[in-house]
Amino acid sequence: MSDAQQYLYLIQPTRMAMLTDGPTPQEDEAVSQHFDYLKALADRGTVILAGRTLNTDESSFGIVIFKAESEEAARAVMNNDPTVQAGVMRARLFPYRIALMADREVH
Repeated sequence: MSDAQQYLYLIQPTRMAMLTDGPTPQEDEAVSQHFDYLKALADRGTVILAGRTLNTDESSFGIVIFKAESEEAARAVMNNDPTVQAGVMRARLFPYRIALMADREVH
């Protein structure tokens, strides 16, 4: 990815009760596939960082920071996210640039 740019997509649940009452079986499956999807992209060096806020109100969100060759390619990464495809999450794409990052993994 020599000309790769950085992007961020923000995701939020389409059904907020998923966070407070628990996921439906469909939501649970989509979230599991979402994690596997992002893990595979991280293993390939596409995803730089992924995570979510821990609050359970309407302000809750997750972010995925990743590299892509173009906005079209970035949009494809976002739209292929299993939670987006299943309608479990809504997503918005932003061009992004990391300005500073520690060189250690945080868990």
